Amino acid sequence: MRILTVEDDEELAEALAESLTDAGYAVDLAPDGERAHELVSVNAYDLIVLDRKIPPPNGLELLRRWREAGVSTPVLLLTADGDVKDRVEGLDLGADDYLGKPFSFAELHARIRSLLRRRDRPVLSKLTAGDVVMDRDARRVTVGGEPVHFSPKEFALLEYLMLRKNQVVSRAEISEHVWDDRFDSSSNVIDVLIHRIRRKIDRDLETTLLRTVLAVGYSIKGERSPED
Repeated sequence: MRILTVEDDEELAEALAESLTDAGYAVDLAPDGERAHELVSVNAYDLIVLDRKIPPPNGLELLRRWREAGVSTPVLLLTADGDVKDRVEGLDLGADDYLGKPFSFAELHARIRSLLRRRDRPVLSKLTAGDVVMDRDARRVTVGGEPVHFSPKEFALLEYLMLRKNQVVSRAEISEHVWDDRFDSSSNVIDVLIHRIRRKIDRDLETTLLRTVLAVGYSIKGERSPED
């Protein structure tokens, strides 16, 4: 999952990026409204964390522009204002939720998970592919009923593939949704992670879930079947 964080407080922005990255998200940072608008115009984000008071255009003006342009990405609005009128204004302009400053990172993560579940209708707190079950809230994966450890980035890549179950996903789509804008898509990182995931979910079984589609990308099947 790829998240844009718009925050002009450099210390807070870095803390947000570190916390979200540790949770397995790909994170882009924007220090002001102009940079945020530029990034949204060229990248597909799964969620935006948006501070209300940033250098122009401010958070509310960005919301208005994005919603008028048809951008439906969930937006979590950060606000230091305790006034109900200000919060209502943000929600009316298109924010999906708000979080008052100061806040705990635990609550931030919970609200992000809630917004992402709301976006994935029907609610998909658990993903399945054959005997692989992913609990997205608990960040756990079992294969054949046995728990298997995945690094944050392995988890994020497996999650994206399972969300697109039975579809072929290109390398470009993977790099766009699983990594931030600093990722070098020409590197072999994706191949390495795919190899690690394959070892963990397919192991030495005669039937497989994860397939490589030559010159196209990768796909996770809904059920196990013999290797083609």
